[in-house]
Amino acid sequence: MLLPLVDHNPTRRPAIVTMLLIAACVAIYFFVQNPDLQTAALGPQTNTDKVHQVEFTYQQAAIPCEVVTGQPLTPTEIQTGQCHRHDTEAPVFPTKHPWLAIFVSMFLHGSLLHLGGNMLFLWVFGNNIEDVEGHVKYLAFYLVAGVLATLTHIVLQPSSTTPLVGASGAIAGVMGAYLVLFPRVRIKSLIFLIFVWVRDIEARWLLGFWFVSQFFVNPNSGVAWAAHVGGFVFGVLVGLVLRAARRRQDPLPPPYAYA
Repeated sequence: MLLPLVDHNPTRRPAIVTMLLIAACVAIYFFVQNPDLQTAALGPQTNTDKVHQVEFTYQQAAIPCEVVTGQPLTPTEIQTGQCHRHDTEAPVFPTKHPWLAIFVSMFLHGSLLHLGGNMLFLWVFGNNIEDVEGHVKYLAFYLVAGVLATLTHIVLQPSSTTPLVGASGAIAGVMGAYLVLFPRVRIKSLIFLIFVWVRDIEARWLLGFWFVSQFFVNPNSGVAWAAHVGGFVFGVLVGLVLRAARRRQDPLPPPYAYA
């Protein structure tokens, strides 16, 4: 397992959007999803906490079945896990908008560890992509990557009634763009094998390993690997466009090298 800590890749301007995205995810996790601090830090403590979390997730998160049918889940669909169009049974959350939930899901997380890991990846890779694209284009890119990542998951599991939460699809898009634009930048990383090492690893190896590892995720682990792949591929395509544009603007190498 590889965990990036910091990259040796300075930026020219502050990563305002990246910081706001991190702040939004953290605030929503602690003050909306889990207003009780103990629950937020340690997980559900009572049956009431667990029921609250389940209800909140089904009410707010993107669910493939709902997006495909355009209708919120019914009690039968939730209980059986089987997706079908329904005209007679009332949905559990009738005011829910399935497509709007795709955007909401990008700011929800299943646990403190899930949140912390995603925000670390977003900070390490997001500030440099924001520096290249600019604040507004970067925000648009992030949101589109998240939507396409979710749609990739839905295409492969259209009948799933399991809620999808997390910013990892959008962050995978950021990582894909980073791989194209900064493949040789060294990233200080934790390497977990039998022991734990701290090593500088080039982005192309770290991100390449991460991408390939998605195809070996245990299907029962609950990890939406298809969303990661979809977001990452989109990020690579955007990175190629950005790299081509930069080469057209400055086709010649600099006349000297920076030491």
